[in-house]
Amino acid sequence: TGMITDAKFKTFGCGSAIASSSLATEWLKGKSIDQALAVDNMDFVEELNLPPVKIHCSVLAEDAIKAAINDYRVKNGKEAIQFEESVVH
Repeated sequence: TGMITDAKFKTFGCGSAIASSSLATEWLKGKSIDQALAVDNMDFVEELNLPPVKIHCSVLAEDAIKAAINDYRVKNGKEAIQFEESVVH
């Protein structure tokens, strides 16, 4: 259907990395693939009020979303998307 019905995460890291990943799973449920692709690490930074030294933790969540979408695409016979490298703002 192109809609995300469930999302899970496994993160080994600091509290900021875990919080970013957890927030990502909550935000993705019920969204389309295109909506999920629009999620940016700065969305997590703003929502969680992450300090500058923890912004890189939010990039991990964004990269995980992109990897999961590509995994889904490949498993469903579609071409993987070539993403630009995530940037810590």
